[in-house]
Amino acid sequence: GAPRCGASLHELNKALRIDLNANASCTWQIQRNTNQTIRLIFSYFKFAPSSSCETESIKVYDGPSTTSPLLGQVCNDTDAVPVLESSSDSLTFLITTNSVDFPRNFFVFYYFFSPESKPENCGGQLTDPNGTFSSPNYPAPYPAFAYCVWHIQTPKNSKINLQFQDFFLELDRNCQLDFTAVYNGLTTTTGLIGKVCGRAQPTFESSSNVMTVVLATDSSSSYRGFSAQYSSVPLPGPMEPDTFLTCSSDSMKIVLSKSYLASLGYNESLLQLIDPSCRPVITDLVTFSFPLTRCGTIKKEEGHSITYTNIISLSSTGNIITRQKNMEIIAKCKMENNSTLEVFYVTRNNVIQNITAMGRYNVSMAFYSSDSFSEPIHQSPYYVDLNQTLFAQVSLQSTDPNLLVFVDTCTASPQPDFGSPTYDLIRSGCNKDDTVVTYPPLEHHGRFKFNAFRFLRSFPSVYLQCDVVICDSNNSNSRCTKGCISRQKRAISPYTWKTNTAVGPIRLKRDLRSAEHSESLTKADAEETPNLQQYNFYIFAFVVLISNILIVVAVILKHHKHRPGYSYQKIQSS
Repeated sequence: GAPRCGASLHELNKALRIDLNANASCTWQIQRNTNQTIRLIFSYFKFAPSSSCETESIKVYDGPSTTSPLLGQVCNDTDAVPVLESSSDSLTFLITTNSVDFPRNFFVFYYFFSPESKPENCGGQLTDPNGTFSSPNYPAPYPAFAYCVWHIQTPKNSKINLQFQDFFLELDRNCQLDFTAVYNGLTTTTGLIGKVCGRAQPTFESSSNVMTVVLATDSSSSYRGFSAQYSSVPLPGPMEPDTFLTCSSDSMKIVLSKSYLASLGYNESLLQLIDPSCRPVITDLVTFSFPLTRCGTIKKEEGHSITYTNIISLSSTGNIITRQKNMEIIAKCKMENNSTLEVFYVTRNNVIQNITAMGRYNVSMAFYSSDSFSEPIHQSPYYVDLNQTLFAQVSLQSTDPNLLVFVDTCTASPQPDFGSPTYDLIRSGCNKDDTVVTYPPLEHHGRFKFNAFRFLRSFPSVYLQCDVVICDSNNSNSRCTKGCISRQKRAISPYTWKTNTAVGPIRLKRDLRSAEHSESLTKADAEETPNLQQYNFYIFAFVVLISNILIVVAVILKHHKHRPGYSYQKIQSS
């Protein structure tokens, strides 16, 4: 909804989908005469690969121009969902791109708000070893333009296990509209573990005793939100708080404490990865944070998982001899389905040699308006006509370009928990419904289409759940290249990484029209009821009036009949 390069915006709230190419320098100014401040959320950003903050970035300024104070910066290695707030009623952001010919995509939304007006149960400090929390209004729909931050801190020498027992947010392709973000630490500016939306039951685990959970919503659709519980888990050994590894669908992050390195006699400034040009950020901690496919990372298939491995070592700095101990830490991200985010350490002589962390790919599913798969359907429920062609796409969000997505099995159910009855659209890559057409795997997308149907016995909704296989595109013998597999061959066809994703509900337009017609009839009946009551009242009043008149006449006749001097005819005339 934004011009190609820059704009002056005055609406109370707005969402912008921005597409730019090389050598862009575009400025957006947000300003409105009000006593409110502005919250700006970059819920999705895609820069050119290998770009640096110096050559390509988003700069946000706290005021009406780029000469105002710098509020923050977003670039390729930003490990967070950036949320920035102005101190007044104006804010400016500038997007610059380098000369690389590559399509950049950004999704940002903003709204004016009053800091003192905040929904109940929206964020807070959680310091008990175990606890629960939920989104505002749960299980009723959460409010629009909510931004809630929960800081969880458990006892020292523990880590946090977070489980969402119920989770239902608005679903979209990249979780750009309503989302929950989980961070490894007490800040929301770095350490992103994951971002989720739609229907799920995600589980997260921190590497230490602190974790931050964020809920951000827009104004388009609201659902019941989430209910979560957390628990503290004792750390198994003395070295884990000093060294940890986190893995996401996009990146890996290795953190070493300077005190741990000093105890071993290592100089933190000499640490390097396989690609020595990738440098750490050094504070009290030494942090390497990088995309899965950069800095010399080695990818490998291992059974039903894909691993990404890098090595931390000491650079020789050109010297012929050294008196420092040799150091080598092998850091491995193992992407496994339904795994907890555990970290495993291998040590020798009290020195860490291997760290392995479990991670998961971020997969989502959405319907689209046509086979171009360019316009996702945001409405929920999705109202369709019986036998209408529906286009579904499963998307993988990852910085690894050499991955394929294959839709292995898709099952429909009238129940959101996919209880009985169920109906197979696709099973083991084979089309089970006559209307299903699957498209060849395309980079990070698995696509298919089918004709809308309904379940019998008055079930109004249809939900769809798909099992998805992710493979290395360089492996010509992977599951993603096999297509339909018969029952006899299933056991000998290994997959690389498997998960499931769901979307729905789908409902028929005629059911919507029937509901609207029934509502109009009810309204008409309600309008007719007072008229009928009024009519009955008039009839009753008329009958009472006639009865009273007849009684009066009878009394007069009886009275005059016995008076002397009056004939009956005179009485009648009187």
